[in-house]
Amino acid sequence: MADWQTLSDRINNVAPSATLAVDSKAKAMKAAGLDVIGFGAGEPNFPTPDYVVDAAAAACRDPKNYKYTPTPGLPELREVIASKTLRDSGFEVSADQVVVTNGGKQAVYSTFQVLLNDGDEVIIPTPYWTSYPEAVKLAGGKPVLVFAGGDRGFEPDLAALEAARTERTKAIIVNSPNNPTGAVWSPDTITAIGKWAVEHHIWIISDEIYEHLNYDDAKTTYIGAAVPECRDQLIILNGVAKTYAMPGWRVGWLVAPLPVAKAASKLQGHMTSNVANVSQRAALAAVAGPLDDVYAMREAFDVRRKAIVAALNDIDGVVCPTPTGAFYAFADVTGLLNRPLGEQGTVCASSSELAAALLDEAHVAAVPGEAFGAPGYLRFSYALADDQLAEGMRRFASWAN
Repeated sequence: MADWQTLSDRINNVAPSATLAVDSKAKAMKAAGLDVIGFGAGEPNFPTPDYVVDAAAAACRDPKNYKYTPTPGLPELREVIASKTLRDSGFEVSADQVVVTNGGKQAVYSTFQVLLNDGDEVIIPTPYWTSYPEAVKLAGGKPVLVFAGGDRGFEPDLAALEAARTERTKAIIVNSPNNPTGAVWSPDTITAIGKWAVEHHIWIISDEIYEHLNYDDAKTTYIGAAVPECRDQLIILNGVAKTYAMPGWRVGWLVAPLPVAKAASKLQGHMTSNVANVSQRAALAAVAGPLDDVYAMREAFDVRRKAIVAALNDIDGVVCPTPTGAFYAFADVTGLLNRPLGEQGTVCASSSELAAALLDEAHVAAVPGEAFGAPGYLRFSYALADDQLAEGMRRFASWAN
């Protein structure tokens, strides 16, 4: 490009999605004929339920789906999402408070676009999902990272959150079950954050997309149910990707106080108009349907969870706490740094270098902790076939030891 062909500071200050970058490289290596085991992307390896696919197929042949829908989504889908919010999140909302978005990522992006002014701060408990700080920066805001490590079960400490609060603090993100750690925050922590946010007039962004993926005795605590007084400053983010094995259908949503929902719909009217009709019809069938398929997926994930944690902890230099939610294992790999690894004796100074070497030399794709604000860790998605999981762990162990 010529000197005058500059890009905006806004986009230049945003990091690319590390999870998608790892997944893209792994897929490119596969396309080149290499046998790569991918633990990178967070997408279930199960098919979308048949009744959802059938609803989409029928929608393809119905001419009413060849036109635009209302910008915030199909009225009947928004009604069903409102009912689902009462069932799961624990409080009543109207369909007018729901905006259907092109995947959960657009719900995140739109939320910060309508909330933040330049310089507003958003507290992000860390490790965090890789797109949170970038969405904040794209809205002119400042991400404020508050780390909680494995010694705390990756659960934020209220005193640390309070220490990070300033007069510019506008919002805090709550993500439990958590990506990337798989941690499920305790009811006490969720309640304390809700009451603290109410006291200090801070918006709460509650990302509940992994809500039904819990293991052992862990249960998702919904902040809107635990702290009813926070509902006027609460925005819920969700979607069909994880619960119904529908990441490629691109349907998410936000549930918010009516002025926020109206603002998000106004923004969407200038961005994408509406989500594809056929995908919305599929989502309608999914959200209105039973949770039997997600429970079956959860049982399979539970088997894989136990297998991957055991395999990771068997590797000298790796420590992996047992996650109780989502489908990620977040392993401390600092014990592998600064020592020779693999047949080539590769020495890695960071988890980012480690992830790159693991992919290049052992053909195992994992996401480095730097992508989540947690250097020294690797995230492994166990949303892949059992035999692939076992082979990937075998390769990792052979390469590391």
